[in-house]
Amino acid sequence: MYFIFLLFWILLNGKLNLEIFLFGVCISLAVYLFCCRFLGYSPKKDLIFARISLYALGYAFLLIAEIVKANIGVLKEIYTEKTEVEPCVVKFTSPFESEVLNVILADSITLTPGTITVELSGREFTVHCLDKSMSEDLDRSSFVTLLQKIDHCINAS
Repeated sequence: MYFIFLLFWILLNGKLNLEIFLFGVCISLAVYLFCCRFLGYSPKKDLIFARISLYALGYAFLLIAEIVKANIGVLKEIYTEKTEVEPCVVKFTSPFESEVLNVILADSITLTPGTITVELSGREFTVHCLDKSMSEDLDRSSFVTLLQKIDHCINAS
């Protein structure tokens, strides 16, 4: 948080020289100490926020990679002369207590071509898959693994 305050100070000034930088260091430190003393903020929360931010960034890249991979899979289903497609509906239980994480998982499944979250009721997911092969291990997907790491960081605080 301290570095965010310092960066904000530098951006508001529009230019950077030694005087502005040193004054910004002092002002940012004062604001940071105020936040720690009176707003219940702590350096531990900074570390937790940094970890969650890194996992969230990794999740965004994972989501993009999975969308591309699923697009290729759907294109193969469409353009190959394969036997009939076997659509299916899969139900599974999410390991997350947090409603926010369950919604993120549901949206990630829906954004991935070939699958759509039909219903999310508490922790119970109902997912429609274009083909049976897309329904394998939805409850143990890479989305779930990374979201569990984020959940662990949130609950550790």
